[in-house]
Amino acid sequence: MTEGDAAKAEAASDDFASRPALTSRITGSLARRMIAIAALWISLLLIGGGFALDRVLTGAITRNFDSNLEYVLIAMIRSSEIGPDGEVRMIEPLGDQRFLEPYSGLYWQISGGGQEPYPSRSLWERRLDTSDKHDDRQLHTYDSRQFPDEELRVLERDVVLPGSKVNWRFQIAQSREALDLQIRAVRATLIPSLALLGLGLIVLAGLQTFYGLWPLRHIRRAIAAMRGGENRRIIAPLPLEVQPMVDELNALLAHNEKQAEEARLHAGNLAHALKTPLTVLLTSATGSTSDLADIVRREAAAMRRQVDHHLARARA
Repeated sequence: MTEGDAAKAEAASDDFASRPALTSRITGSLARRMIAIAALWISLLLIGGGFALDRVLTGAITRNFDSNLEYVLIAMIRSSEIGPDGEVRMIEPLGDQRFLEPYSGLYWQISGGGQEPYPSRSLWERRLDTSDKHDDRQLHTYDSRQFPDEELRVLERDVVLPGSKVNWRFQIAQSREALDLQIRAVRATLIPSLALLGLGLIVLAGLQTFYGLWPLRHIRRAIAAMRGGENRRIIAPLPLEVQPMVDELNALLAHNEKQAEEARLHAGNLAHALKTPLTVLLTSATGSTSDLADIVRREAAAMRRQVDHHLARARA
């Protein structure tokens, strides 16, 4: 080996020794990442599904509420007729007693023809708003805050009664309090139920993640056992998805052992190759040989050939 090769080898050795130990950078917990993704997806699905379910349920409750008012409105139209003076009147009173109780929350009113509105007794001195001049030949349903202390659900329809050319507007209104109470009751059950369902699904995702990643913990313990000298390979049965990785790891360990054995073999061959020239040099140096210089050159050349040969194999 030349002085330049020796210097390069020594510099490489010093550079390797001065390097810090290489460690992989941790990018976070795989289990937490999986649980976070599952929790986000479950939350989005439950929020979207809960909103849709709320719309369906509140719509069904509102339609049922409106259908009851529409039934009363139809009965009100059927029992109405035109009097001798052209005024509208009801042949049969509506059966619900709330129409007779002032401010009961259930009202009706008939208006049109430039006459004073014909209201139910429950309206007392108040009147339903008829300022909207649109034509309600079809049923018109809307919410109204025309009474400051009471929000109303109003159904109205314009009808031309037999014997009259006047467009009469029939209105039936009921306080939204009962409707809102039903909607709040549904939401009071729906929201905690969906929240409990979401919590249960997230806990289930956590258990699934913990159970699914358990083979990785088993591999970690097996690697620790190999480092401690208890085993040389990972031989425990593992799931199908993990087994290829373990097979590659065992193959890597076998490859490293083979390389280590080859390195030991090269070191032994080099030692045997250098032993004989060193013995000749030592014998010649202790004797009174006259051709000591020739012997040193010959044996040094042989040693250099052996060193170059093994360095070439190491590079290959």
